[in-house]
Amino acid sequence: MAVIVQKYGGSSLADIDKIKKVASIIAEVKKSGYDVAVVVSAMGKTTDSLISTAKSLSSDPPTREIDMLLSTGERISMSLLCIALNDLGIKAISLTGSQAGIITNDRHTDARVIEVRPFRVQDELENGKVVVIGGFQGVSYRRDITTLGRGGSDTSAVAMAAALNAERCEIYSDIDGVYSADPSILKSAKHLPEISYQQMQEMSISGAKVLNAQAVQFAKEAKISIYARSTFSPGKETIVRLLKAEVPTGVIAVVHESDIVKVSLTLDDNNTLEDLLLYLDLHQIQIREINYHRNEVTKSDIKISFVVSVKNIIGWDKRKEELLKKYNNDIHFVKDLGAVSLIGEGLNRDNSILSETLKLIRANKITVYGITTTTFRLSILIDKKLIEPCLKLCHKKWIEESIEIPSNV
Repeated sequence: MAVIVQKYGGSSLADIDKIKKVASIIAEVKKSGYDVAVVVSAMGKTTDSLISTAKSLSSDPPTREIDMLLSTGERISMSLLCIALNDLGIKAISLTGSQAGIITNDRHTDARVIEVRPFRVQDELENGKVVVIGGFQGVSYRRDITTLGRGGSDTSAVAMAAALNAERCEIYSDIDGVYSADPSILKSAKHLPEISYQQMQEMSISGAKVLNAQAVQFAKEAKISIYARSTFSPGKETIVRLLKAEVPTGVIAVVHESDIVKVSLTLDDNNTLEDLLLYLDLHQIQIREINYHRNEVTKSDIKISFVVSVKNIIGWDKRKEELLKKYNNDIHFVKDLGAVSLIGEGLNRDNSILSETLKLIRANKITVYGITTTTFRLSILIDKKLIEPCLKLCHKKWIEESIEIPSNV
């Protein structure tokens, strides 16, 4: 029997009535003749609440204990959903990430799935049961509970779909797919019926919350299509899949990310880049957009800069304090930054899109703190207080209509 993997986010499971509704949706799919595996997130804002509780006890809680704490949220969701399904006459069983065979590395709070052994899931599906799996979690090869980082339930779902050779993976949330911008900010945002894996990955990396970037990578490697849908407003959807290579499409979306810190520092023979990277990796701080420059005259001093998305880093203030102590006056932090990113294809084939965007931003007196370009993304670092006006300007320019740039700029 063909398998469908579904994932339901926290907003879809926020209260008992919504859990009952989700159970009825799953029941209909099961009755239509499919085997169904379901991956769930924690109810509503449970994860945020648990993190807040941990921070009330310590500004730098051990990441292993954070994983033990956060993994409880999904266990509540999966148990309640199974109770609701059984009440509808649908046999269902809940499994934790470890029971479902999701094996990860031993990096706490931001683990990576390295293997899925779905034997228990397959056994239960063959017995006619709906299998409800706690998303966002797995078990390391050291047998510690791990979590996969924000949006990790998407990764759980796609990884499980690949392991089960599922027909498709359906991701349900409170949004009916992917839009050209955040529809809660821009009412003019356009729904995208389909999007390529690469474009979706760049959107996710740059702040779009619809899908997790690692999940899209899994889907791309396994050639599994992802259907992004709304739980309670069916109709539209976005299909993420391999699209035929065509003429570059230009800008298809404008996304944003806030709470970015830019770090700049000078290194010498006593403080190498390798030492810095080792420290950052030890504390699980992911960096992006790294720039490296060696003084061509002295051949010694090295200046580097990079950006860090600090929103979901537990203990960032402690890390910043340690870095200041280690590097003294040689390190500088620019906080309260954000990024607006143009997403498309062939964006760096020439300089026209970047040039026109910079003219637009300068005409509106927005300071640029950094620029990154790839084939699929053009990101501009700005003051986070200016994200919304910058987002609206870029969306209007590249997606809605052309804006005339003042000739004297």
